[in-house]
Amino acid sequence: MSTAKKVLFILESNKEVYTSGEEMAVQCGVSRNAVWKAIKELRGRGYLIEAASNKGYRLSCDNDIISGEGIKACLPAGGKSPGEILVFDSLTSTSDKAKELAIKGAPHGTVVVAASQTLGRGRKDHSFFSPEGGLYMSIVLRPEYLHSTDSGELISFTGKAVISAISELTGIEPYVDGINDLYVDGKKVCGILLESGSEFDSGTLQWIVAGIGINFDSDINSFPKDVKERASSLFPRGEATVSKNAMIAGVIGKILNCQPNS
Repeated sequence: MSTAKKVLFILESNKEVYTSGEEMAVQCGVSRNAVWKAIKELRGRGYLIEAASNKGYRLSCDNDIISGEGIKACLPAGGKSPGEILVFDSLTSTSDKAKELAIKGAPHGTVVVAASQTLGRGRKDHSFFSPEGGLYMSIVLRPEYLHSTDSGELISFTGKAVISAISELTGIEPYVDGINDLYVDGKKVCGILLESGSEFDSGTLQWIVAGIGINFDSDINSFPKDVKERASSLFPRGEATVSKNAMIAGVIGKILNCQPNS
């Protein structure tokens, strides 16, 4: 892991307090100059990092950039950790990437996240408009870690996990409408798609990918007209009461830690 990623994890884990450069240097096993270079690199990538004499550094509360380190810092303490968390600015589809990784042997709990998707989709290849402001993630699940591989039970479980995460973090109570969509006040805020892969000769289930798309603080007015009429967002643009990293971590935690055999 690079020094910049180590420093980012420390900052994400201590948002309310300043951490001295010396302390970060010790935790990272590098020099204070290396920490300073990492801070400079992170600022160059858009992170708002406050500095105070004799105090150190802290990440501004206004900062809300999705990152693997930010997600890890928000995961529930004592819970089962996910596999690798891969974060992209944009993908055609997080589920396509997750399926590619699953076929290559990615372990249970591998997570793919993107700030936007260019070819997001729902059931029956329906398109899922996926601009910035939404949260798009897919999780690789291995059958041996699941309490059930029944499609209906897994879809229901995933929906309940997402509802629970949203409710606990925001106080907003989505509900299921249809097979895999979550609504608030009659408008869709989340789509869920489960896909799987099996051995051709034996029919043995090899992997499941749970794809989740949440309109977080999306600009609904920018959506296509037909989508705008039936879609909503958890928060108005820029008015979220919880970070994107925290919401992603909450969903991951609910899905991975509610599996009794994982």
